[in-house]
Amino acid sequence: MFVSFFPQPKAFFTSAIVWSIVVVLFWFFGGEQLGAFFGLPPAAPGSAPIIGVTVFWSKPYLWFYIYFAAAVLIFYAFWAIYRPHPWQNWSILGSAFILFTTNFSVQVSVALNEWRGPFFDLIQKAVTPPPGSVQPIALFKGLWVFLVIASMWIVVYVITRFFVSHYIFRWRTAMNDYYMAHWERLRHIEGASQRVQEDTMRFSSSVEDLGTSLVESLMTLIAFVPLLAQLSHHVTAMPLIGHVPYSLVIAAILWSLFGTVLLAVVGIKLPGLEFRNQRVEAAYRKELVYGEDDDGHAQPMTVRELFSHVRRNYFRLYFHYAYFNIARSFYIQADAVFAYFILVPTIAAGRITFGILQQILTAFTQVSSSFQYLVNSWPAIVTLLSIYKRLRAFEATLGGKELPGLDIRFLNREADDPDPA
Repeated sequence: MFVSFFPQPKAFFTSAIVWSIVVVLFWFFGGEQLGAFFGLPPAAPGSAPIIGVTVFWSKPYLWFYIYFAAAVLIFYAFWAIYRPHPWQNWSILGSAFILFTTNFSVQVSVALNEWRGPFFDLIQKAVTPPPGSVQPIALFKGLWVFLVIASMWIVVYVITRFFVSHYIFRWRTAMNDYYMAHWERLRHIEGASQRVQEDTMRFSSSVEDLGTSLVESLMTLIAFVPLLAQLSHHVTAMPLIGHVPYSLVIAAILWSLFGTVLLAVVGIKLPGLEFRNQRVEAAYRKELVYGEDDDGHAQPMTVRELFSHVRRNYFRLYFHYAYFNIARSFYIQADAVFAYFILVPTIAAGRITFGILQQILTAFTQVSSSFQYLVNSWPAIVTLLSIYKRLRAFEATLGGKELPGLDIRFLNREADDPDPA
């Protein structure tokens, strides 16, 4: 699954994580200030934030682009020399490009949050007596700033989606070529054709989606937690418990942990059931395909039994998804008003303006959503785990390891009955 696309996967991913930590820590402990030696200094402490699209080509941002590119090229050069791989351009440089555009999207969210404060304060001033205190042109200018920032995000999003589509197909191609090179050893595994034709595409797509979401969540935390901590000084008291230092950050963490643990426990049975569902569907489909060319297959009794397995597993899935969706829906609806709930004493005391309220709500949502990575991604994780279990049979066969339990039972059944139902 990974060795076909990445050089020496375990060492590669370990080094990627370690290198990323080193690069991030160096940035925060001197790397950002290093840009001053090249005429690209960071923003002065206490300076007003840049509102608008020009922030993306300001000196601090230009230095970050150079810093990111240098870190990627050093990492790429090491692996290109240490362990060359035919897919290294896509697996290393392609992954780095996706990381960069993901970070750029996060920075767009930060820029929009900076825009919300003065714009919504302007709206508050406009709707507060006396009338006419704000000219329409000022509001139009504020909307224009938003449209320009949003347009840049759209351009980057479209380019990223186009690139990611090719990235996923390249990964599928690498897996397809790798498995086809060992097809004689893999062809006897149940559903081998489906695993190569369908599961490879679904696996690469799911890993890319979940990996990108995870990185985006981490980058969002890096960008918004300091902002949320700064905004916490506007919150004078929390409901029921009163004043708490860094109250917004603590509330976001505790609320997100609660949701994550809740849904992880409630949905613990789903990955296994999804895997079994793919197995019984594959067995039913295989019998029907055989029946197209052989009258001895797809007999009524056999088809009825195989379909009963499909029906039984789907009904179990429906049952377990029912209470999982109940828990998830209640949490999502509560999450929609939780930020307002903890801000009630502050709003009632008139301690914040409308613009600051919008900034707090946006920053809190960004941070809590990032901490809720498992909550938001759980259905995709369930699907990925079921696909992973199916492809593990290939990995086990090629590695000379024992097959997963369900595959062993299928092979034993096939050995006892040359025409298994």
